[in-house]
Amino acid sequence: MTQIGFYHLTRTGVADALPRLLARTVASGQKAVVWCSGKPLLQELDKALWQVSAPTWLPHGAEGTLCPDLQPIWLTTGDDCPNDAHFLFLLENRTSADLSRFGRVFDLFDGLDDAAVAQARERWSAAKAQGHELAYWRQEEQGWKRAR
Repeated sequence: MTQIGFYHLTRTGVADALPRLLARTVASGQKAVVWCSGKPLLQELDKALWQVSAPTWLPHGAEGTLCPDLQPIWLTTGDDCPNDAHFLFLLENRTSADLSRFGRVFDLFDGLDDAAVAQARERWSAAKAQGHELAYWRQEEQGWKRAR
């Protein structure tokens, strides 16, 4: 089954937290696909990823980018995965009908939004019922701490 990590954002927004997680993904030799619900966040992330230089530059693409299959990180509002990514990042309460096609899923949710927390709990219960391997990560001052 797929490893699913639920990442409870409490100190920063997703545009600040995601680049560090993606840097680790790329450093491990994996490709990532990032599913957003809307264009505003996708555009914000696109801009944020181009500005990252430490610990590493994060090359990525989105709709309209040439050679999507070669992109180490793909940003989308759809359910596409043209880069054949092994890691899926779900943002803005996105879900996937088939999580098993990915080796690892990162579900990032806004811990300051009660509705987002409730929806994350529902996704946790559904994933648990499907038999996926689950982990809960809480954002700390210096990174993430596994709580479950």
